[in-house]
Amino acid sequence: MPGTPAATTATIIPTLRYADAPAAVDWLCRAFGFRRHLVVPDGSGGIAHAQLLFGNGMIMLGSARDDEFGQLQAPGERVTQSPYIVVADADAHHAGAAAAGAEIVMEPTDQDYGGRLYSCRDPEGNLWNFGSYDPWADVAGDAG
Repeated sequence: MPGTPAATTATIIPTLRYADAPAAVDWLCRAFGFRRHLVVPDGSGGIAHAQLLFGNGMIMLGSARDDEFGQLQAPGERVTQSPYIVVADADAHHAGAAAAGAEIVMEPTDQDYGGRLYSCRDPEGNLWNFGSYDPWADVAGDAG
């Protein structure tokens, strides 16, 4: 049946490409609290594939390269999507990210739909959103 999700921990995993993926992995772990799950070097000083975890969520990333997928997703292109990551305390997370050098583009703000949210850019300009609003909290009681 089309559209049937796999029975796994999380079915949506954002992917990113970086000009300096090794530095990005270090920075993402230090600034945002991700942890390394799998990092595969490409043999040329870059990263062929990396998986970083945050709670039960994951992002995948790799070095920018001129291959078929690289033609579709490359650093420096106009942002058309950005990950939202649920954190326990948006203000504390913001403080850590700012201290690590994240470019804060939206300070922590209370949202009309609940929770607090802030947005920032990593050293290569990717947009990230972190907030305390948990959209999964309503799913458990939702019948349809």
